[in-house]
Amino acid sequence: MATETEAAEPAVPSLVDRYFTRWYKAGSHPVLQSGKTIQSISYQISTNCSRLQNKVSGKFKRGAQFLTELAPLCKIYCSDGEEYTISSCVRGRLMEVNENILHNPSLLQEKPSTEGYIAVVLPKFEESKSITEGLLTQKQYEEVVMKRVSATTAMS
Repeated sequence: MATETEAAEPAVPSLVDRYFTRWYKAGSHPVLQSGKTIQSISYQISTNCSRLQNKVSGKFKRGAQFLTELAPLCKIYCSDGEEYTISSCVRGRLMEVNENILHNPSLLQEKPSTEGYIAVVLPKFEESKSITEGLLTQKQYEEVVMKRVSATTAMS
């Protein structure tokens, strides 16, 4: 049984929170804006390319797929028949994809900044400053999400 002081103590930051900075690309994507229902997500980009085949190993991240800003990361299929291809938006190496959203696609809408992420992309160190100029910090992104949720709630 937790006491009030234990409950008030902040949780230990995760490995990602301690060693990495989260950056977000948030916009007015139709999947998030119009209350669509995500039916499924696929990392199979073409017959010869699947982001699930990305296997990274070692200090120098051998085997990581290289992505350009326009490289497709995944495809989102909605219940209304619409299909969306999600681009990387960042030039860098694909470190991992989130296989959890394959089994639970609603995470993408419900918990986009934690369990519902699509992928982790590591830019080259030299390019990281120029890449992050067009991205949002975690606080800015959470503000965008809160405004979106407030607008959706007000409309219903």
